[in-house]
Amino acid sequence: MNAIKFKLVIPLFIALAYGPAQGWAQSILGPDLASFSVLGASTVTNTGATTLTGDVGVSPGTAVTGQSTLTVNGVNALLNPGDVHLNDGTAILAQGQLTVSRTNLGLLGPGTILGADLAGLTLTPGIYTVAAGVSNLTGTLTLDGLGNPNAFWTFQMPSTLITSPASIVNVINTGTGAGVFWNVGSSATLDTTTSFQGNILALTSITLNTGATIGCGRALADVGAVTMDTNTISTGCLGTGEEGSNGLSGTALVFDESGNVVDTTTGGVVAAIPEPEIYAMMMAGLGLMGFMGRRKRKLQARAAG
Repeated sequence: MNAIKFKLVIPLFIALAYGPAQGWAQSILGPDLASFSVLGASTVTNTGATTLTGDVGVSPGTAVTGQSTLTVNGVNALLNPGDVHLNDGTAILAQGQLTVSRTNLGLLGPGTILGADLAGLTLTPGIYTVAAGVSNLTGTLTLDGLGNPNAFWTFQMPSTLITSPASIVNVINTGTGAGVFWNVGSSATLDTTTSFQGNILALTSITLNTGATIGCGRALADVGAVTMDTNTISTGCLGTGEEGSNGLSGTALVFDESGNVVDTTTGGVVAAIPEPEIYAMMMAGLGLMGFMGRRKRKLQARAAG
């Protein structure tokens, strides 16, 4: 296990050794997963001139179609090429980390219950559950970090995430440690010319219709396909100033002595997690460690053979 992956699970060992009274930090996206702007399971399909900042990959599928009109830039510099991963070791590990990330976000609980349509709302950092609807966004949603550079939003979408044409998500008054996550229980569809922000982690498929953009974030599908049509997706978010530099992936979930998720700037509780769920989160992370270890041994054996 390399140093980066080892650092991912160190907090989990601390948590098991000392219990919730000591607190710990848990990265939301694993290190392999965080490198992707687009990750599919069955296929990734592109039509038209699409530009990604961050890698693209698929696993266990092996096809990224439409690569001739797909521009993949590296995260660190727009002039550097990004990578395409076709069911290789990185894509396999990233898919395992995606499953764990979705589980851990779900363990944060429902938070504040909202209606189906988020249009017209201004939401401060927190956990929100959004009801299913014909469209979850028919206008503009504003996420106001209130000056906190580590502002954190999670949207629990038990069913679908659907936007209407030309809908907008704005992220304001935050900084490089900000995190925005859309935890989708089935599929996500961004309709034409939607201007979206944040990381979409969907159980099944993600579709970006013509001209839809994710200005800062990712499209990550756990068991289905990602379908694109003349889109722009960025994990780097260079030059935005207010929307973070890490694809709105935040830095980590930080837990206090009681196991609650806390804001690292204000010290306030973002989400209160019951104790059984705390240990479930720890076990999910340990499961990820075991998964990565098994995958690494298989990949090494395959290379040796």
